[in-house]
Amino acid sequence: MRLSRPLLGLTAIGLSLGTLAVPASTASAADPYTVTTLHFRTVVGPNNDKVCDVVGDLYLPAGASASSPVPAILTTNGFGGSKDDQAGIGKAFSQRGYAVLSYSGLGFGGSDCKITLDDPDWDGKAGSQLVSYLGGKAGIAFTDDAHTHPAPVLDAIVRDSHDHAGHASTNDPRVGMVGGSYGGGAQFATAGVDPRVDTIVPIITWNDLAYSLGPNGTDQATATGVTTKTPGSIKLAWGLLFSAFGVVDGLSNGQTDPSRLLPCPNFATFVCPALVTAGSLGFFNAASTASLRHASVTTYMAKIKIPTLLMQGQADTLFNLNEAAATYRALKAQGTPVKMVWQSWGHSSSTPAPGELDLGNPDPASQYETGRISDWFEHYLKDSPVGTGPNFAYFRDWVDYTGNAAPAYATSSTFPVGTAKRYYLSGNTGLQTSPLGIDRKGQLFLTTGGGLPTTLNELDALGGYVKLPLPEVDVPGTFAKFTTPALTSKVDVVGSPTLKLTVKAPTAVLSQRTGPLGQLVLFVRVQDVGPDGKASDIRATNMPVRVPDVRKSFTVTLPGIVHRFAPGHKIRLVVSGGSINYRGGLTPQTVGIQTGTTSQVLTLPVVN
Repeated sequence: MRLSRPLLGLTAIGLSLGTLAVPASTASAADPYTVTTLHFRTVVGPNNDKVCDVVGDLYLPAGASASSPVPAILTTNGFGGSKDDQAGIGKAFSQRGYAVLSYSGLGFGGSDCKITLDDPDWDGKAGSQLVSYLGGKAGIAFTDDAHTHPAPVLDAIVRDSHDHAGHASTNDPRVGMVGGSYGGGAQFATAGVDPRVDTIVPIITWNDLAYSLGPNGTDQATATGVTTKTPGSIKLAWGLLFSAFGVVDGLSNGQTDPSRLLPCPNFATFVCPALVTAGSLGFFNAASTASLRHASVTTYMAKIKIPTLLMQGQADTLFNLNEAAATYRALKAQGTPVKMVWQSWGHSSSTPAPGELDLGNPDPASQYETGRISDWFEHYLKDSPVGTGPNFAYFRDWVDYTGNAAPAYATSSTFPVGTAKRYYLSGNTGLQTSPLGIDRKGQLFLTTGGGLPTTLNELDALGGYVKLPLPEVDVPGTFAKFTTPALTSKVDVVGSPTLKLTVKAPTAVLSQRTGPLGQLVLFVRVQDVGPDGKASDIRATNMPVRVPDVRKSFTVTLPGIVHRFAPGHKIRLVVSGGSINYRGGLTPQTVGIQTGTTSQVLTLPVVN
């Protein structure tokens, strides 16, 4: 399957994953640009000993030449996609005075070699060699996949005398990168190995793949990141979907590169054992985690020195808002110019709100996000005095507007935003804003063994596209819930809720001595309860927690949200023992939550 927005590159049921046929060079007399399909000989791998053919389309504005050079934009596909997915970018931005090179990432859309999850040693090095081509280097581009017919050297791109590490460079193009999801990870990988890249716009991408695919909401290694010291709980549906899409793409192109089918079909060798092990254990082991993090910007953040515009989705259970926030904070702390947009859409609902973005037909005048991207490139690639927009912007789905979505975006000069509002766990079921008079009562529930789910709720990978008539319910006896009284005024939440919690789990005190297999696994989520009593999860967000030591209190950082709790509604906290979207704990446990102190508290970042 291919989702409705080609940017995501995930596939939707019933559509082909094959690459569209594109002539070697296409143009009409009226076209303001030409399109040329090229094959690039890239040498990649940790030891620089693997040759991969990369296929791409070069969109070159009419009139671009050595005497009239233009800046360049490099872009690639999301997972399961190809160079053709970026045709809208190529057409629109070539008409705005940029050369655009759209290419199929390794393992996708006609390009050779395996999927390495945007590892800098592979995808980063491949992207770097495309940067060299844009900078006028010979011997990289060919008109055939056998690399026997060299393409003309490209001399129509603006060149810089020095890269961002201060080194003189002969083949240094003025180039920015843009793309989403897997195409966002490719930008970090390329910029991480090549200081000639001038700016990047990563959209709905990851900070730490180990967190993305097997998150833990507690025991973070730093106060501002998502990387955890204790392994989390693997995402079931997302893992299966990615595996299936990668294998299908490999089978469809395996005849040109049979080596990509073994030992792990179309994936880097570590991926198959990692998935098998995680499927049995419920979490990634240390070796798998290290490999996933090697392909994650959190590992090489210090190398990202160039201006970065992060765009992340509020409707995204794959790469949630916390990942962009972690990247933003890390870049900000090291002095890298960075701004961030939280948009309405993402992997879990891929259709932007009207006036946000349309990559099939990008229009900066009528689309807020397209305008931000256009201004960003004008500023950093053309040295235009145009501003690059607010430091932080977020979409509010409760704001009515027509045309450009700008009125629905609130902006801030700082991040995070809002004021911490505390809701204390009280009594059998309550949440209260006052620390006075908290009832000393408790709730007791059970977690199941074997990682079995105890919650029936929206499917995270498909829920935005396949709506099933299922209620959001928990099996009785497998959860605790705490609910506010009906709200007398609105509560607007922007950011990541946190929960400070202490539990009693006597059997887990013993079983956790065996390590992650015996540790207690819980699932925490916040719900909006309507006046009719119907409770709804917010954007299908649910955070697994593998508790390092149940004898100590712990803090859970939930996925970021932008949500209005309307007057008359209630805020509900649910702590449960299982989820249909995750692999739960293998050991059944009895869990008690005792209230009566201010140490049991849910904190929401409120912007009212």
